[in-house]
Amino acid sequence: MPPKPTRLPTRLLGRGLAFGGDYNPEQWPEEVWAEDMALMREAGVNAVSVGVFSWALLEPSPGVFTFDWLDRLLAMLHDNGIAVALGTPTVVPPAWFYQRHPEALPVTKDGQRLAFGGRGAICHSSPAYRQAAAGITTALAERYADHPALALWHVHNEYGAPVAACYCEQSAADFRRWLQQRYQTLERLNEAWGTLFWGQTYTSWSQIEPPRRTPTAGNPGHQLDFRRFTSDAMLANFSAERDILHRLAPDTPVTTNFMTALSQGRNVDYWAWGREVDLVSNDHYLVAEAERTHVNLAMSADITRSVASGAPWLLLEHSTGAVNWQPRNLAKGPGELGRNSLAHVARGSEGAMFFQWRASRYGAEKYHSTMLPQAGTDSRIWREVVQLGSDLGRLAEIRGTRVRADVAVLWDWQSWWAQDLEWRPTEDHSAEERADSWYEALYDQHLTVDFAHPEADLTDYPLVVVPALYLTETAAAENLRRYVEQGGVLVVSYFSGIVDGTDTVHPGPYPGALRDVLGLTVEEFLPLRAGQEVALDGVGTGTGADGAPLAPLSGDVWTETVVPRGAETVWRYTDGPAAGGPAITRHSLGAGHAWYVSTRLSPAQLAPVLALAGQDARLPDRSELPHDVEVVRRSGAERDYLFAINHTAAEAKVTLPAPGTELLTGERASGCLPLPPGSVRVVRLEG
Repeated sequence: MPPKPTRLPTRLLGRGLAFGGDYNPEQWPEEVWAEDMALMREAGVNAVSVGVFSWALLEPSPGVFTFDWLDRLLAMLHDNGIAVALGTPTVVPPAWFYQRHPEALPVTKDGQRLAFGGRGAICHSSPAYRQAAAGITTALAERYADHPALALWHVHNEYGAPVAACYCEQSAADFRRWLQQRYQTLERLNEAWGTLFWGQTYTSWSQIEPPRRTPTAGNPGHQLDFRRFTSDAMLANFSAERDILHRLAPDTPVTTNFMTALSQGRNVDYWAWGREVDLVSNDHYLVAEAERTHVNLAMSADITRSVASGAPWLLLEHSTGAVNWQPRNLAKGPGELGRNSLAHVARGSEGAMFFQWRASRYGAEKYHSTMLPQAGTDSRIWREVVQLGSDLGRLAEIRGTRVRADVAVLWDWQSWWAQDLEWRPTEDHSAEERADSWYEALYDQHLTVDFAHPEADLTDYPLVVVPALYLTETAAAENLRRYVEQGGVLVVSYFSGIVDGTDTVHPGPYPGALRDVLGLTVEEFLPLRAGQEVALDGVGTGTGADGAPLAPLSGDVWTETVVPRGAETVWRYTDGPAAGGPAITRHSLGAGHAWYVSTRLSPAQLAPVLALAGQDARLPDRSELPHDVEVVRRSGAERDYLFAINHTAAEAKVTLPAPGTELLTGERASGCLPLPPGSVRVVRLEG
């Protein structure tokens, strides 16, 4: 299905890039609001999200609405030139709702019903919840559809976090309806799930329950379909609210905030969801204890842009400093606030929004960093917020431009779900870890990445990387074969191509659906002991001009008995259970090449493999760029813009492809662009 065209919120972005954050003024006396307006103007704020958590205040009892405070707030924001993303507060039903409908609270896999008092405690199959959510959404749309401050509808909040699945009886009934629509007959369901194994055959739809806790590993097809159902149930609720808003406020686009970072957003199939929003938006929070947080940031931004099919998207939340829900609330260093924000903009965001504007004095997130911290305006964070507002104002002209990518990484949330079920060959293998590592290796080669669904058109990419595609449908395998035959270069990591969409192993030897394009078979998976490593030696010479021998490599976690069926061996195992056998291969097919890596390599160890594949793909050599200096281009109809971001504490330089004007300083730029430590430069290129 082709993606829907993005509908940009012109009232939000008409003056440039969006800058602001979640604004929750109900936490404060109204006399504070005027102070907020003045400080927002000082900082350059032009947009805020309002009402996301305000259901109990907006509807204090069933069907009784109190909009007077919101009327005053929206008028005040509009008078101060601040556009509003108005939330439907359906992530936090009020206490009175749960008192009436305790069955709307979600039930865990172990049968425990969760309690009111946090957020997102919702059974998405609850008819009572759906009715109440429609009610508050309708009331908001009827009142504010034509309000001049309204620029964007912000539905719900972070679907799938922290709770997605519910295992109650309402969900069971909804799941059965979903299965009947998917399979039509029990015979087809039994075949898809392989229920003949362990005597699990169903003879009535009423016998099927959610995959609750079982004595041993549960049926994998059953569990995989429940993950799909859960994503679809949430999407149905989003779509119901969206349709109400489209009907009553047709001129205002609708979004909901995704969480595409793999460490935070594993419960939603974002390929499906990206087609249903008018504007893709994202929340991103650094994994603060990671050594190179900017790499994960870049990856999340690239995934978000890809879910938006390359169209403009919006960073709806991130943090000015520490967050309060990680094990250690590590603060951002000086300059990191602005650098992080502009890194998102470099990769396609139409602005930088935060959670939240003013620091809370109570509640679960009072230690979460904000634009206006507890320390007030005499603080480093406030000064950096004001500076960022000024910088985003200088970058207004880049609005609507698009990022140029060099390579594609194939990713599929459903494949991830399937791979992470019980009783796989080793618990040490992680699809998320592989995606992170392969992305980091590409990042270190200074290649800009698009993510793509396995069945997407890959024609425009000279190189496609497959870090973890355990579940590979036949259509995806045929797509990859065509891509290689037509001249593309494919690099595939181990444990890919193994099963179809029902978690059924493809007939014949591993790697199943991908063995023909890779030109090999795998006789046996040979996982390694914890901490064990294996050595790899190159069997030929490099393809570079100097013909240098290939560097020795080392892998861990996984090896295989690989049998070439047309592929050539490039590296082989010198020890371990697969000693003497191929470890990394290259297969010429049609006009292209397909590489296979049968062990786990670190990002640094992947570098020489990607270098050779990059030569096959005729990718540009950017080895002159310093480590951890990020260079990304955004292109428009008339101008290209080069973002250069120095994530290091040392001076760096970037050679410009053309002269131009550096927008943040207004200075002329040509030749070598100097990058002070921790700095960002944005050059409007000429020609």
